Amino acid sequence: MDRVAVVILNWNGRDMLKQFIPRVLDCSVTEGIAVYVVDNGSTDDSVDILRSFFPGVRLIVFDENLGFAGGYDRALRQIEATYVVLLNSDVEVTPDWLSPLVTYMETHPEVAACQPKIRSWKEKERFEYAGAAGGFIDRYGYPFCRGRILNTVETDRGQYDTVVPVCWATGAALFIRRADYLAAGGLDERFFAHMEEIDLCWRLWTAGKEIVCIPRSVVYHVGGGTLQADSPHKTFLNFRNNLLMIYKNLSPRESRNVLRVRFFLDHLAALSFVFRGKWSQARAVYKARRSFKQLKPLYKERTDLPCEVSALPSSVKYRGSILWSYYIQRIKRFSELQF
Repeated sequence: MDRVAVVILNWNGRDMLKQFIPRVLDCSVTEGIAVYVVDNGSTDDSVDILRSFFPGVRLIVFDENLGFAGGYDRALRQIEATYVVLLNSDVEVTPDWLSPLVTYMETHPEVAACQPKIRSWKEKERFEYAGAAGGFIDRYGYPFCRGRILNTVETDRGQYDTVVPVCWATGAALFIRRADYLAAGGLDERFFAHMEEIDLCWRLWTAGKEIVCIPRSVVYHVGGGTLQADSPHKTFLNFRNNLLMIYKNLSPRESRNVLRVRFFLDHLAALSFVFRGKWSQARAVYKARRSFKQLKPLYKERTDLPCEVSALPSSVKYRGSILWSYYIQRIKRFSELQF
């Protein structure tokens, strides 16, 4: 069995593979470490390129696009390794990026998952939107990062170079014990894409495990390779999956209270899109809420789980509203927040 499996999910990403796979192989492949590419039903020549130019990569091929959650979950159930790394195809790794992650996990059995520090590939000195220096969440289920609050991304000046507990580790570079991954139930395929790693990390916290960011390890993420930021489908997935995550991971009483507030906030978000002329985005919000209601009956088992709000410690869950702090109090930096 391998010690570490670096697993890259691909869907029609031939150019990203050709650009970033060589670096992954150069910086990752030593004894006990294997690199996998999981192809999610690509219709381009990704698989042929991998077989021709990267014979050292282990290949898993699905005949349909199972989404981020489904593709990774089915692959990770096949792969035998102590640790697995979910690595986006548009991530540039750095020399010795795996060593700090492995070393920390080997000496901290209470930690189920971690992430490196994520910087922007396009602006190397800035944090990257999707993960930065670790993810957090507010009382209404809105995620943000150490180094990125909503649309404000900070320059990395070493201000977040300490190892700290985080609410969630980004799926762009998620290092996790495979045993803990399986015990928590893995990624929820119903999410398809977006928020699935936050949902998984929340379940890990509920199970008594911890999540951390290890800034000594640094990678660079392009971001937006599959769905652009202004994609209505991305808006749909983010809003729907965020509601599902809240419904799944809070107690019934707590989720009712939070979802009442979210009803108002989601409609306010839709109106904001309308005022900016983004009608397709507004429709995506309403579509997301309808889809959430349709999927709720599939999660009846949640009432049997000890999912109280206390499952997330106060150090990783912001007691206020990040929207209020950002837009009303004008707090733009993570270091200015009072947990």
